[in-house]
Amino acid sequence: MFERFREDFQTVFKKDPAARNVLELILCYPGLRAIWIHRASHWLWMHRLRLLGRILSCFGRFLTGVEIHPGADIGRRFFIDHGMGVVIGETAEIGDDVLMYQGVVLGGTSLQKRKRHPTIGDGVVIGAGAILLGPIEVGEEARVGAGSVVVKSVPPHATVVGVPGRVIQKGFSTQELLEHADLPDPLMEVIRRMTTQQDALSERLERLERLDGHLVSLGET
Repeated sequence: MFERFREDFQTVFKKDPAARNVLELILCYPGLRAIWIHRASHWLWMHRLRLLGRILSCFGRFLTGVEIHPGADIGRRFFIDHGMGVVIGETAEIGDDVLMYQGVVLGGTSLQKRKRHPTIGDGVVIGAGAILLGPIEVGEEARVGAGSVVVKSVPPHATVVGVPGRVIQKGFSTQELLEHADLPDPLMEVIRRMTTQQDALSERLERLERLDGHLVSLGET
């Protein structure tokens, strides 16, 4: 148990430059407390004490602003930065070394009692406000940009942005950070290409009109 706590502290220090000491982590990091509470509620859930598990998870939501269903399966060194507004559904699966920012939703799209929430691979980074829906898979070391809505599976080592989410980069180095300021906008890229084509067509039409006028003037003479 103490080894897991030590691992949690090391994870926060590694992923949040604002973290300064252990006491601050315990008192001021709701995402960290939410993970601890989930471990207890998940243990109760797996041992058929499901009502107690749900009660404890509801207490965790009240205390931290993070809602994690006790049935969710979460790996090691998982860190929720800031935490407020995060929702993780019952059948969600999260691998090791995952970093998640505030407002992320791992939601379901079915009313049937089956796998209906996302599976997140090892080392994934999910930006603030991203929404991932359905039994999709996000491959290891993938990155999801802030505010994206992802409804299709994401391959490993890919970056996805937009609404709906689109893969804009594959095969990046695992050492690269998720720099939201440098992420391209796929919609603006489409508009840029259309504008460029429109300008080219307008220029071509103008040349044809000038040529046609020149031929007409020659015919009149």
